[in-house]
Amino acid sequence: MTIERFVPDVSDADLADLRWRLGHTRWPDQLEGTSWEHGAPLDVVRRLADAWIDLDVREAFAALDRDLPSWRVPVGEHRLHFARVEPAGGIRPRQPVLLLHGWPSSYAEFRAVALDLARRGHEVVVPSLPGHGFSSIPTRVGLGADACAPLMVRLMVEVLGHDRFVVHGGDRGAFVGTSMAVAAPEHLAGLHISLPGGMAGEGDDRAEEETRWLTETAAWVVEEGGYSAVQSTRPQTLAYAMHDSPVGQLAWIVEKHRVWSDCDGDLSRVFTDEQLLLNVSVYWFTGTFRAASHWYWEHRVNPPSWVRPVTVDVPTGVIRYPRESTRAPRSAVERKHRRLVRWTEKSRGGHFPAYEDPVGLADDIAAFAASLA
Repeated sequence: MTIERFVPDVSDADLADLRWRLGHTRWPDQLEGTSWEHGAPLDVVRRLADAWIDLDVREAFAALDRDLPSWRVPVGEHRLHFARVEPAGGIRPRQPVLLLHGWPSSYAEFRAVALDLARRGHEVVVPSLPGHGFSSIPTRVGLGADACAPLMVRLMVEVLGHDRFVVHGGDRGAFVGTSMAVAAPEHLAGLHISLPGGMAGEGDDRAEEETRWLTETAAWVVEEGGYSAVQSTRPQTLAYAMHDSPVGQLAWIVEKHRVWSDCDGDLSRVFTDEQLLLNVSVYWFTGTFRAASHWYWEHRVNPPSWVRPVTVDVPTGVIRYPRESTRAPRSAVERKHRRLVRWTEKSRGGHFPAYEDPVGLADDIAAFAASLA
């Protein structure tokens, strides 16, 4: 098993191709008086496309690598990419932490959180999930959260030598983390998640807040779930447009950052242009939009442990944000996570806490890890 240092970079040809495509976009029209209620507005996407042309992508990747140096290693039939930040010197080493990103995110979103945790004495590992970013693209169906979980365990145990560690995840990172807790509880000192799954009670056992959660989630699916319906049924058809058009991919991904974050309708309240464009660049230059979208198909066909009525016995910490897409109440989470030892309610924040609340998220992960000692 050979671990190779990996430095993200972009070739002259790929950079020229991106800029040509951005400069030759066939722009759609837009109805007068409309904005985000119809999707990403024309003026916002055009501005970001111009900023992408001007962005020094190579320097952005180089700066990311200086903060999150990374490697690639074969694990099974996959080639996993992971960043690793060593704990600060002079501090008593603490529990290793594995940070798992979601969609439409990448390992880059954990930059500030990883550096913060390393300063507190944690070794921090931030992989790209298979089919995302700089990890290899699966060539056959079957790779979803449950199948990814043993790969993440092997990365931590066999490659990096950590028999016990803490996992944090949001979105599909929470899916994978939950699958790890079910499949390999002996290796997880604790599971920390910002998007917990839950099991509602039945009949008289169902609390009022659980009924409200199910109703609100169903309404959210109707209003906001169009992307999921497409990606979970026809990801290949969608891929032709997204793989060919950087502006299409930009609009698709950025719209989710605006709708799912606690930004009061203004992206700049939460994200810098460089953060948004660097994340989209990871997907664009690696050609992984289709592979990442395909996870939705996998989870429809083979629901992961996060969704199924299985229980988790690993100590679990939850940090809950008010603008998260679905907010399972504590009573439902406790049915699934039978050792729920930490529950934190935040007054602001949404689906992207590593960007929206990096200090608060790092504080909570560190406090949770310390409570397990």
